Amino acid sequence: MPLPRLLVIEGNSPDTLADHLTAGGTPAHKGYSDLLRELLPGARVDTAMPGDIKAVLPEGEQLLAYDGVAITGSSLHVYNGGPAVTRQIELVRAFLDAGTPVFGSCWGLQILTVAAGGTVRKNPKGRELGFGRSIRLTEHGRKHPMYIGKPEIFNAPTVHLDEVETLAPGMTVLATNAVSDVQSAEIRRNGTIAWGVQYHPEYPLRELAAISRRIGARLIDEGFFLNTDDIKAYATDLETLDREPDCKRLAWRFGISKNVLDKKLRTSEVANWIEYQVLPTRVKRGRG
Repeated sequence: MPLPRLLVIEGNSPDTLADHLTAGGTPAHKGYSDLLRELLPGARVDTAMPGDIKAVLPEGEQLLAYDGVAITGSSLHVYNGGPAVTRQIELVRAFLDAGTPVFGSCWGLQILTVAAGGTVRKNPKGRELGFGRSIRLTEHGRKHPMYIGKPEIFNAPTVHLDEVETLAPGMTVLATNAVSDVQSAEIRRNGTIAWGVQYHPEYPLRELAAISRRIGARLIDEGFFLNTDDIKAYATDLETLDREPDCKRLAWRFGISKNVLDKKLRTSEVANWIEYQVLPTRVKRGRG
């Protein structure tokens, strides 16, 4: 019996990946791949880089080789277009047409939405940074397998400037909050089921610290920080809390609790996707 095989679609361009490394971060595809291997031991996890217009992407029968596909976040904006964006939309649409389960984080939700026929815009309420506050499950969300083991109201690591504007056909909102009406959704297209979240269950807090350093000038302009020293202090606190999740002082300061600090709870959406989408699809395809 073949081992499980997953694909991570890296949403960023090579330039952004280089900048993120310089800021002390981990490439999004590596962090996601490591998590998937942890949740599904023995799995082979490949990476596709559609944001690199020179990269070769899977096509045809290769699409059916994967039991599931995860899409990372990105610094790109769907509405700006260009090859780095359109290649991702086309690749995700191909996987949806192939019947392969897809999970998208942040940019991943946005690409799924557009691939299925919806639209994305710059959020008129501005950026959501650090932690998505008071994310609330809808009636559909409370019954949905993605949220098994999750409280009805929770916070989650997040950083995004854009949001879903128009739902795609077959799209059901599962969670919402005061900043974005669509904090998560299920998309059904041609018999394929995809799950997407506007936040980042896969992110440890140190990644939020690295992103804050990387885009720091914009965050000062947007009023989140006073100056670079302010950013540095924020990032240092997040890195400390990442290493010491039981630090009451910092958990209180950031207003977060076990559903963020406990890795099993924070990543439960991805674990549930593997349990209720990836593994059943393997069985249907005669692989497990």
